[in-house]
Amino acid sequence: MQKQVIEFAGEPVGIVVPDKDRLKFIAVKFHVIDLDEQKFDSPDDVRMAISRLVASKNAAPAAHV
Repeated sequence: MQKQVIEFAGEPVGIVVPDKDRLKFIAVKFHVIDLDEQKFDSPDDVRMAISRLVASKNAAPAAHV
């Protein structure tokens, strides 16, 4: 297994690198930083986690200042 760029909505958002028998996600975009350094079984698992993260952030009520 080699490092691989992970794209979301057509934009590179990070890479996965081999870490023992799993893949470690390295975020390069702020909106996915919550997943930085988490380990996954496959690139598809990373993309699903990103989808869930983005959906949860979009569903959260906006803070009013």
